[in-house]
Amino acid sequence: MKTKVGRYSVYIRPFSYWIDLIIINVLSIYLIPHDNQFWYVILISAAWILTAIYLGFYEIYRYTKSIAIANKTIKQAALFGLFCLILELFDSESNPPKRVVFYIVVAVSLVFFVKVSIYYFLRKYRVWYGGNFRTVVLLGNEQRINPLKHFFTENPDYGYNLTQVFLLKEANEESIKRCLSFVTEENIDEIYCSIADLSPEQIADIIDFADNNFKTLKFIPDEKQILSSNVKFEFYDYIPVMSLRNILQEEDFNKVIKRIFDLVFSCFIIITVLSWLLPIMAVLIKLESKGPLFFVQKRSGINSKNFNCYKFRSMELNDAADMKLSSKNDVRITKVGKFIRKTSIDELPQFFNVFLGEMSVVGPRPHMISVTDLYATKIDKFMVRHFVKPGITGLAQTKGYRGEVETDTDIINRVKYDIFYIENWSILLDIKIIFITIFHILRGDDKAY
Repeated sequence: MKTKVGRYSVYIRPFSYWIDLIIINVLSIYLIPHDNQFWYVILISAAWILTAIYLGFYEIYRYTKSIAIANKTIKQAALFGLFCLILELFDSESNPPKRVVFYIVVAVSLVFFVKVSIYYFLRKYRVWYGGNFRTVVLLGNEQRINPLKHFFTENPDYGYNLTQVFLLKEANEESIKRCLSFVTEENIDEIYCSIADLSPEQIADIIDFADNNFKTLKFIPDEKQILSSNVKFEFYDYIPVMSLRNILQEEDFNKVIKRIFDLVFSCFIIITVLSWLLPIMAVLIKLESKGPLFFVQKRSGINSKNFNCYKFRSMELNDAADMKLSSKNDVRITKVGKFIRKTSIDELPQFFNVFLGEMSVVGPRPHMISVTDLYATKIDKFMVRHFVKPGITGLAQTKGYRGEVETDTDIINRVKYDIFYIENWSILLDIKIIFITIFHILRGDDKAY
């Protein structure tokens, strides 16, 4: 169900529009003046608003992540900047492109600063003054609603006031009636229900209640539903078609952006790091044990196609390398191997895989063939990871799910984060994951062995 506009959102959004329009127009007067400034202001204002509507630039909610705001801002800057540059072509006394680009950078940076300031001010305002809150109730099995219960109680800055919890041990009609009556009597804003605890008939009744009483209704999915949550609607002529996966990296523009990023980043590492590190590692590895410099292993890639994954060899030569995963205090690991595994230096040759187009800098970690075969039938949605190129690092690894798989929970959570990454990809998310990975390497990771 569509979220209702918050109490103050009706004022905040128009205020944001006006502030942003003032910024881009005042700066245009001083940085890129025109003979007919009035019409120029009209045109860039219209372009800004139309671009913002198209990209959902002002669709910012209390639960929106800051990285999503940054991502929207970059897209807004790109389209608006392109319009400004094209507009200069029709001006006989146009400003130099450098000046226009400078104007775009300054204007959008200032807009972003104001936008983020308002976003964080509202979060602090909710904590300090208790304002801009939405009252909510939870309905469902205790185990399923507990995570959201903790979120509401431990994060007051998001602006949700958990008023009451209604537990459902089974399909309890009485609890549902009490919940809906409470919502009406106390004028509750939002209802959160555990969808797995309700029958289709009960869900339909609650939806009808929410629609008829103008209440925001949201459902909490279980683990399996989370793994298939990104539904995309398309229309073939007037016929609606639903796709259960919205793989952003499959879009042509995103493919190009992702590939350019991978090429630039991999070339940078190969030239600045691997060019001098390779001979050093060759000496250290070969002095301690016999065998090649690189450990080459077949791993599962995009569309489940196998490829040769490169690593610096960190083990003695052994027949179980392609079948047995490494574990803590593994006797096969050499002294040099312990160091390069702990610091993740052993993974650096995979930048050659990135350069060749077999891997990406960020993506689901590739598993060896035997592991893929094992979990493909054992873990639900495991093969969804193979819709995109595997990565040197990934979202799951930044959340602590790297290295040895000790329990099924480890691999289930790894798959959950991998699928979330696939369906919510952006270049900014890639950059964030890279920085977190570097931080973990410098700090030291307990699972790096």
